[in-house]
Amino acid sequence: MTVTIYHNPACGTSRNTLELIRHAGIEPTVIEYLKTPPNKEELAKMIAASGLSVREAIREKGTPYEELGLADPALSDDQLLEAMIATPILINRPLVVTDMGTRLCRPSEAVLDILAPDAFTSAFVKEDGEAVLDAEGKRIV
Repeated sequence: MTVTIYHNPACGTSRNTLELIRHAGIEPTVIEYLKTPPNKEELAKMIAASGLSVREAIREKGTPYEELGLADPALSDDQLLEAMIATPILINRPLVVTDMGTRLCRPSEAVLDILAPDAFTSAFVKEDGEAVLDAEGKRIV
């Protein structure tokens, strides 16, 4: 399976998602999007494939969202995408692309929806101690 994660190593959710992917025995392509952001077309395609609107894919917390006036409902998707490319911290993370789909993996266990369910055979616990998979690799509800 081919997996690409748009990753921010400073983000706990992004780190947990990356570790879940690796727990499935997959070494993904890791793109640190703050250093190497996708182009506008790639970003628009990922957002559409994830089922989100462009506005839903913008990160507000810890970003210059307000300062840039991005809350203005009159802004077009194109304008929002341009802002996200110019200021990559505005791209919500982590975005993960697999052969089974694309997801914004917030929470990190959302990545389980786009990985083969039989890839997990053991427990997984997030870095904060929250259990995600039981001893048999089954998702904990």
